[in-house]
Amino acid sequence: MAKFAIWSGVATLALATGGMAQAPSRPELAYQLTEGQNLNAFVRDGSVAAHLLLRNGTDPRILVAFPAGNSGVGLWFDRIGRAATWRLETPPRPLDRGALHGVVAVATIDAKRLVPKQAVLSNVRFLRDYQAIGRFPTEVATMPVTAGNTMTWRRQRLDGGAGYELAIRVIEGRIAQRAILAGISGRIRIEITALTGDQPLTPIPVAQLLNRNAAADPAARNALAFLSYREKFLAGSWRFDTYFGRDTLMSVRLLMPALQPVAIESGLNAVIARLSPTGEVAHEEGIGEFAVVQNRKAGRAGDAAELDYGMIDDDYMLGPVAADYLLGSGKARARIYLAQPLASESRPGQREAVGASLVRNLRFVLGQARPFVDMPSARTLIALKPGRMTGEWRDSEEGLGRGVYAYDVNAALVPAAIEAADRLLKAGLLDAYLSAEDRTTFGRAGAMAQVWRDRAGPLFRVEIPAAEAGEQVRRYAATVGVPADRAIAALGREPLAFHALSLGADGRPVPIVNSDEGFDLLFGRPSPTDLDLYFTSIMRPFPAGLMTDIGLLVANPAFADRTTQGRFTPAAYHGAVVWSWQQAMMAAGLERQLTRTDLPTATRRRLVAAQSALWRAIAASRAVQSSELWSWAFRDGRYQVVAFGAGKADVDESNAAQLWSTVYLAVRPPKGD
Repeated sequence: MAKFAIWSGVATLALATGGMAQAPSRPELAYQLTEGQNLNAFVRDGSVAAHLLLRNGTDPRILVAFPAGNSGVGLWFDRIGRAATWRLETPPRPLDRGALHGVVAVATIDAKRLVPKQAVLSNVRFLRDYQAIGRFPTEVATMPVTAGNTMTWRRQRLDGGAGYELAIRVIEGRIAQRAILAGISGRIRIEITALTGDQPLTPIPVAQLLNRNAAADPAARNALAFLSYREKFLAGSWRFDTYFGRDTLMSVRLLMPALQPVAIESGLNAVIARLSPTGEVAHEEGIGEFAVVQNRKAGRAGDAAELDYGMIDDDYMLGPVAADYLLGSGKARARIYLAQPLASESRPGQREAVGASLVRNLRFVLGQARPFVDMPSARTLIALKPGRMTGEWRDSEEGLGRGVYAYDVNAALVPAAIEAADRLLKAGLLDAYLSAEDRTTFGRAGAMAQVWRDRAGPLFRVEIPAAEAGEQVRRYAATVGVPADRAIAALGREPLAFHALSLGADGRPVPIVNSDEGFDLLFGRPSPTDLDLYFTSIMRPFPAGLMTDIGLLVANPAFADRTTQGRFTPAAYHGAVVWSWQQAMMAAGLERQLTRTDLPTATRRRLVAAQSALWRAIAASRAVQSSELWSWAFRDGRYQVVAFGAGKADVDESNAAQLWSTVYLAVRPPKGD
C-alpha cells in the first residue's frame, strides 16, 4: 500500500493551494511515496526533473529516471539473503554540471553487503528491458571505475551526446573486491549522484495547469505536475517517462473539467503533432538513445523519434476528446485553436493547422469504419493489426485473451469517433479544412454511427444459463481462494449475460467479464436496456462480477476455460486486478449518464446504486489511487490491497506516478457522498 510523505514543505503546500511564495532554496516540486517495495522520491526544478527509486527486499536496486529524453540510470545488485530496507536521509537535490544535469541524494540500507550486478545508463526503455527480461543492447554497456570510496559508471551517448553518469560514494562502510560492505553499525550509507545529458522538457507551471474545480489532493497534484510539460504529458514514471497517445487522450478527457485550456491544448497538440500522414495516432515515441539505436539498425544516423502506430484504440479516441473540448470551449476559442499552426513530429520541417490535422484523423476513422457499415459482421469489425496480440489499452500479450476484435474499440470508440466527425461538421468548426469530397463523406457520418451503435455491440454478447454460470463461479472461486456463495446468489435465476472482452479471429467471444463498458458510458448514449445489462453484470460481487472491497477489477475470467483463467490471475498486468483510471472512467461515465433526462426510473435507480457502490470501493483504496494499478489478497474475510509488483509472481511493477491515475482531480464523488 502506498504511503504519501510530504518532505518539501512549502513546495507541496503551494501545489495544494494553487500558488504560494516558495523559499529560493526549495525545489519547485519535491515529494516522496512508498509503494510496495519501492521507495520513490520525485524532484523538479528548472532544467532538472528526476524520479529516484530505491527497491527494498532481497533484490535491491537504485534507479533514477529523467523525463529529459526518457533517459535513466539504474544499478541492480546481486540477490541478498535477508530482505533489506532503504532509508532516504537526504532527498534528491537538483544538480547542474553544464552539459549534464540530475540529482544527488543520500540513502542508507540495512544490508551487510551489496554486490553490483549490472548498471544500465541509457534510455528508460532499455532499463525497462533489463528489469523485465535481463537484456539490453550491448553497445550501451559500461563498466565501473572505482576510486577510493566511489564507484562511477559514465558513458557518452552513442551519437556523441553528453551521455549519462551514475556515481555511488560510500559514506559509511567500504568498497572491497567489487562489493560494498557495511560499516560497524551494520548498515551501508551512500551518496547517489545521477546525471543525464538529454534535452530537458518545459514544465507547465502549476498556476497554468489546474483550475479552481480541481480537488485539493496533494498526491495527485504532485504526480500531475511532475508528468506535465509543454511538449507533452508523460504517461507514468518510472517506466513510461514519455509520450503515449492513449494515456494522453484519456487523461485529458477525464481531467478536462479541472484543466486550464493551455494544459488541454498542450495534451491535444502532443497527439496531433505525432499523427501519421494518413491520420493514425501514435501510440508511443522512441526518443533519445533508444532512437539512436533504432535508427542505426535501419541504417540511419541521428536521434529522430521513432513513432509507433501499432495500436488501434487511440485512433478512435482523438475525435471524441477533441470534440468534447472544442464544443465546450466556445466557437471563438475553438476556431482560434484549430487555426493554430503546429510543427509535425512525424514529418520533420512541416507545419499544419490543428484543424487540418484533425480532419486527417477523422477522414481515416470514416474510411476504416466503412466496410462494417456496408456489411455488418464480425469479419468487418476493426481488428488488431496483423501479427499482433495487442492493440488497445490492455496491451500485454494476454490482455485480450488472444482475441483480435476488441469490445471497447468496436462497440464504443469507433461509433464515438464517427459521431465526433458528425458533431464537429454540424457545428461548422471544420468548414475551413474540408474538401468537397470530405463534405460528402462527413455528411454520412451520422448514419454510419447508427449502424455501428446498433450492430457492433450485439456481436460480443455472451449468455450462460444461471445454473451453469453458478457452477463455473463455484469452481473458479475455489481456484483463487475466495468465497462463492454471495457471488452465486447475485446471479439470480435468469441467464447470465455480459459483453465479451473480445472476439477471436473466428468471431467467437472470449467470455471474460470486463470493465470496458466504461468507454460507452463516457463517450456514448447507451439505451436503458444496455445500461441495465452493463451494471447487472459488472456490479455483481467477484467472482460473478467485478466488484471487490478494494475496487472494480478490470477482468474476471470465471466463465472462460482453465487455460485462459491462468492468463488472467491477480498477478497478471491486465488480469483480475484494479486499474485506477478504469474506475475513474466508470465513475465519470456514470455521472455523465445520470445527467440524462430520458432514462426510466428503474434504470436511474440502478445507476445511482452502482455509483454509490463504486465510490465506496474507490474510497477503500484511496491510499493507492495515484498508482497505475494494484492487486489483492483475500484475508480475514475480506479483500485487501496488495501493491502490484510486490509479489514474486507479478509480471511487472506499477508506476508510482501515473498520468491517468491523477484524474480524480476532476472525477469527484457525487455531492452528499
